[in-house]
Amino acid sequence: MATDLVPDSERTGLIGALPRAMRPYASLMRVDRPIGTWLLYWPCAWSVALAGVRGHWMLFAWLLLGAFVMRSAGCVYNDIVDKDLDVRVERTKLRPLASGRVSVRSAWTLVIGLSLVGLVVLLQLGRVAQALALLSLAPVAAYPFMKRITWWPQAWLGLVFSWGALVGWPAVTGEFELPALILWLGSIFWVIGYDTLYAIQDIEDDALVGVKSSARAMGDRARLGVGVCYALALVGWGAAIWLVRPDPLALLALLPAALHLARQVAKTDPADGSGALALFRSNRFTGLLLFLGFLAVGLSSVE
Repeated sequence: MATDLVPDSERTGLIGALPRAMRPYASLMRVDRPIGTWLLYWPCAWSVALAGVRGHWMLFAWLLLGAFVMRSAGCVYNDIVDKDLDVRVERTKLRPLASGRVSVRSAWTLVIGLSLVGLVVLLQLGRVAQALALLSLAPVAAYPFMKRITWWPQAWLGLVFSWGALVGWPAVTGEFELPALILWLGSIFWVIGYDTLYAIQDIEDDALVGVKSSARAMGDRARLGVGVCYALALVGWGAAIWLVRPDPLALLALLPAALHLARQVAKTDPADGSGALALFRSNRFTGLLLFLGFLAVGLSSVE
């Protein structure tokens, strides 16, 4: 009997090492797929780095913990909202809520527990950063419904998954300033690009159940669309760097990430779902390349 298995999860993997009773909850949290945590974390880390850190090195650890628990809470909440849709999609029909292995009440209890850990992280931040972090709750709550009403739920996800760029800067400086806003705007286009890649694998199922996505909207032009999104992201990131250090040489910090993103675009094939998923996952490395660049610029700009 294999009812404790979901796609992308194995009995012999991280979830398989847990006691049987814990496996459905770990699946809800996607603990076997850390890519989502990394993608939520990187804009936080970029913002702290570009602000110059200024001795606040522990922020990187606190924000990583926050990214893990809030991404996990978001996944559980998303599955609560999407329970009836997930039953109708091959890739998601064995998820714990869709398959009935976890009750909705238990799922809500898990969301509350994870959110309390997030509150501990929130208390480590200054008041401006706290206020900005709390403002993210409304768009987070609305996200699961976007694919029912718009062809561009990836744009809404961009608002949410880039939000850390707004929080990291004031967590360092105590003030919300323009570079954080520009960094956030650039990151939104990055998210639209990589989540379009992710959505390619679900095009057929999404069409059957009436779920909208940028991948369906772009169709055969997905490669061009992803390329445009990544180009706009680089423009935004470059503008943020320029505001911190107006030096053409500072823009070279973006070169490694730009080359990596160009490779993703070149390999994008709207008919290759598994290939698109691999490209999507490679964005954790994009995040690392950008982090190193932003850190170099930020540290060199602190007086």
